[in-house]
Amino acid sequence: MKNHQTLHLLPILALASLFIKISGSSSARPVLTGPDKAYLGSRVVYRCRAPNSSPPVTYELLSNSGALVTTYIDRQGDQTASLSMKVSEASDGSYYCRVTAGGNTGVSISLQLSVVTPASQTRVTSDPFPPVLHEGSRLVLSCDVGRGSHLSYTWFFNRKEVTPSTPLSDFFNLTGNKLVVEEATPEHAGRYSCVAWSTVQDTRRFSSSAEVQVTIKVYVSKPEISFSVFQEGGRYRGNVTCWSSRGSLPVNFSLLLDDMEVDSVTATESLAGWFRVDVDPGLDMGVARCRVNTELQELRSGPVTLEVVPVGGDVSMNVEYLYTSASKLAAALLTCEVSRGTFPLISWLLNDSVLPSGPREDSHPEPNLPHLALIDGNRTLILTRLGPEERGFYRCRARDSYNESGPWVESWAELVQVTEACMTTTEMISISFCCFLLLMLVVCSACVFKMFDHSRALPQIAPTNSDSLSLPELTSRSRDKKTDSPHTDCDVHSQAYR
Repeated sequence: MKNHQTLHLLPILALASLFIKISGSSSARPVLTGPDKAYLGSRVVYRCRAPNSSPPVTYELLSNSGALVTTYIDRQGDQTASLSMKVSEASDGSYYCRVTAGGNTGVSISLQLSVVTPASQTRVTSDPFPPVLHEGSRLVLSCDVGRGSHLSYTWFFNRKEVTPSTPLSDFFNLTGNKLVVEEATPEHAGRYSCVAWSTVQDTRRFSSSAEVQVTIKVYVSKPEISFSVFQEGGRYRGNVTCWSSRGSLPVNFSLLLDDMEVDSVTATESLAGWFRVDVDPGLDMGVARCRVNTELQELRSGPVTLEVVPVGGDVSMNVEYLYTSASKLAAALLTCEVSRGTFPLISWLLNDSVLPSGPREDSHPEPNLPHLALIDGNRTLILTRLGPEERGFYRCRARDSYNESGPWVESWAELVQVTEACMTTTEMISISFCCFLLLMLVVCSACVFKMFDHSRALPQIAPTNSDSLSLPELTSRSRDKKTDSPHTDCDVHSQAYR
């Protein structure tokens, strides 16, 4: 009977023992604290605490795989254990603390540890490589590292950090470790560098790249062409100039004469090229063009005929007076017209004295010289201040600029009367017309007044019979009385029609 009761009590005792063990283990459940990230090669410290544990207390730090990392024994009780370890590449994972005290064991929750590798061997790579591209092309710069994890990136343009407030920031697209320019412009040319960095708690480690020079090539504009003539010894030579207003160097300029290339030059310092050709004044030496070549372009200028026409024919001068909005005389404009000549040299004379053609300092004007300005290759003379010095006979003359001993062709001299009383032809016609209208109005008014006044002074003519007088008879009677009447024909006819 006793054995039978003992068998019934065994399951109850086992359950009670299990309950006591679970209760004891839950009361000893440890708390683990520590970092979630650590630099490779550094040392991390975890802290594990098991409150209300009776000494001695054994603390163990284990990885999720069950490997024991380190152990600490607390012989005083109710202390916090510091468990440290050296971080290696294999340290990435989860860790927990196991506490054993008084025959009871408790396990903490797991903490994840990420191993951060500091950046090193940072460099900037480009697409295209080398970083030389034409405007409008796509540019991709990458900040690459030899080693590193958990990285962030900062870009620098001409040693200034690229931020949302940076000029051209709207054209920079920052994605991960890349800086992208969808359509490059000349303003994107410059020096680029990057910094790769990571942060663990309050510690930042970074690695900087070297600068990379990005070159943006500008498309060359259509070339222009011009030529001039000079004398070299006993010969005349032509200097043909080819140039473009924009573009990236170097470029190749070629001179085409009647569509045949006669010379070429590579411009490395400026967007211009110069060529020498033989010319003979009076002869047509052909049609010249400029051609410019780059990696992607070939453009030609418009044509220019290499013909030098000597100065000759008629030279004339026109004078125009300029007025302000208040009809006040402001300046006089003198224009010289040369009927023939490719390269005329024009000079001006006042009262047979040659006027200076170069600029003069206003602070030290020469005495008895007019205030003037020359524009359009000396073709136009502007009298900028009007006074007695500007009054006189002006004329212009022209000769070939390339022949210092060549003859001058002169215009007729014309008097420039610079006074405030000068009026334009339109003003004079307007005033004359107004005076004429006023005079006609006065004459017509006097005539009408006199006509009505005399008509009142004439006696009334009554017919003697019942028949009315015809107009011819009335006119005849009026003529018979002409000798007795002091009135004019205009008065008699006026009276007859009354």
